[in-house]
Amino acid sequence: MEAAASLSTLRNSTDVLFLMLGAVMVFAMHAGFAFLEVGTVRKKSQVNAFVKILTDWAVSTIVYFLIGFPIAYGISFLKPADQLIVENQGYDLVHFFFLLCFAACIPAIISGGIAERAKFWPQVIAGGIFAGLAYPFFESLIWGKNASLLQDLFKSFGGAEFHDYAGSVVVHSIGGWLALPAVLLLGPRLGRYTKSRSNPIPVSNIPFLALGSWILAIGWFGFNVMSAGHLDKISGLVAVNSLLAMVGGVLAALVAGKNDPGFIHNGALAGLIAVCAGSDIMHPLAAFVTGCIAAVIFVYGFHIEQEKLKIDDVLGVWPLHGIIGSWGGIAAGIFGQKALGGIGGVSFLSQLGGSLLAIVFALSSGFLVYGGLKKWVGIRLNEDEEYAGSDLTIHHTGAYPEESVR
Repeated sequence: MEAAASLSTLRNSTDVLFLMLGAVMVFAMHAGFAFLEVGTVRKKSQVNAFVKILTDWAVSTIVYFLIGFPIAYGISFLKPADQLIVENQGYDLVHFFFLLCFAACIPAIISGGIAERAKFWPQVIAGGIFAGLAYPFFESLIWGKNASLLQDLFKSFGGAEFHDYAGSVVVHSIGGWLALPAVLLLGPRLGRYTKSRSNPIPVSNIPFLALGSWILAIGWFGFNVMSAGHLDKISGLVAVNSLLAMVGGVLAALVAGKNDPGFIHNGALAGLIAVCAGSDIMHPLAAFVTGCIAAVIFVYGFHIEQEKLKIDDVLGVWPLHGIIGSWGGIAAGIFGQKALGGIGGVSFLSQLGGSLLAIVFALSSGFLVYGGLKKWVGIRLNEDEEYAGSDLTIHHTGAYPEESVR
C-alpha cells in the first residue's frame, strides 16, 4: 500500500513538474508576441506594445482564474489552500497556469492587429471579456466540461469528433477572427490609405521582429508537446511535426515572399499555427506540407488583405492566426487520414464544421464586444493623439527617453 501510494505521489509530482515547465515555455511566448509587435510598429508605438501585452496578461490571469477556468472545466479555486493541493499535488492549479497561457494569447494576438491607434483601457476591457468569458465558453465546447454536447454532434454527422490537439482553431483561429472586427471598426491608421492609393508603413526594427519570432518558435514546443498534459502521454511525433511544419513555413515563405525577412519570420509562425491541431496524428512529411501551405496562405493573404481589401491589420493577425488557424483545423482532417500516412480517427467533415463554427463564434463575439465599446466609450485615439503616438499619448514616455533629455 505504501509503495503504491509513493508511486502515485511520484507520478502526480512528475505531471505537475511536466506541465509547469510547459506553462513557463508558453508564458515566454508572450515576450515573443511583444517583440514581434515592437519590431513591426513605428518607434512612437513601441512602449505601448510592451505595456499592452503585459497588462493583458495580468488581467487575463485574474479573470481566467476567477471566471474563465471554472466556465471551461467546472473547477473553482475559491476554497481553502489546503484543499487545492489535497489531490494530485495541485495538478489543477498548474493545469490552470498552462491553459491560462493559451487564453492570454487571445488579447496578445488581437494587440498586433489594432496597434498604433487603439485606446488603451477599452482594449484591456475587451481582452478581459475574451479571456474570462468568450474564449472559455468555446474552450468548454471543444476541450472542457461541455465538450460532449458539441462533439456528439460532430460525431453524428462527420463520423468523428472535432480534433484540435493544441489549438489551431481553439486558440489561433478564435484570436485571429476576433481581431478582424476590431480592425474593421477601428479603421486604418492615419495616412495608410489615401483615396485609392496604398501607402505601406515599413516595419521599425527587423532584429526585434526576428527576436519575437524566435522566442515564439521556441516556446511553441511547450505549446504543442506539453498539451499532452501528463508525462506518460508525451509524444515525440508532436515535437517533430512541429519542427517540420515550422521549417516548411520558413522555406515556403522564403520563396513566396521573395526573401522578405518579415514574411520569412512570420512563415515560421504560420507553419506552427497550422500544425497545432493535427500535430499528434500527422506524418512528419504531411506536417511539412501543412506548414508550406500555411506560409503561402500568409504571404498572399497578407497582400490581399492590405492591398486589395485595404484592411490595416498591422501584424497581419487575421491571415496569420485566423485564416491559417482555420487551415490547421481543416488540414488535420486531410493529413490525419491513414490514407495519407496519418494515424486516423479524424473526419474531414467534422474538421471543416468545427473550423467554420469557430469563425462564426469569433466574428459574432468580436463585433458584439468591439461594437459595444465603440458606442460606449470609443475605441480609437483622436487624430492628434494618434499623430503624437500611443507611447507619448498613453504612457507619457517614448521608447528612448534619453532622446528627450537636453
